[in-house]
Amino acid sequence: QVQLVESGGGLVQAGGSLRLSCAASGGIFTRYVMGWFRQAPGKEREFVAAINWSGSYTNYVDSVRGRFTISRNNPKNTVYLQMNSLSSEDTAVYYCAARNSGSVDDTPSYNYWGQGTQVTVSS
Repeated sequence: QVQLVESGGGLVQAGGSLRLSCAASGGIFTRYVMGWFRQAPGKEREFVAAINWSGSYTNYVDSVRGRFTISRNNPKNTVYLQMNSLSSEDTAVYYCAARNSGSVDDTPSYNYWGQGTQVTVSS
């Protein structure tokens, strides 16, 4: 019932920037914790970033902290991931996720997932 749709992925040169968007519908509430995950070929899915309902609390994996910024626009039911200083290590399928309880520190347990959007970084 809950739907999450990612967009904004594509091909970008190393050192460049990209902004991902995730539009939510079908039962998503403004108080949900929203997160981003990614999965590279041959690797397990990993947590990237999360944001609480008001945007006052965020959490990032160490490898992206200082380069990526997660934000949300609740009236538009949309969460964003601004990615700067991209490198080949950031190449992956990026997934939007949501949970109706917990905090931004509860990285393993998300209830709803999008289909993903491909991000490819080249030089």
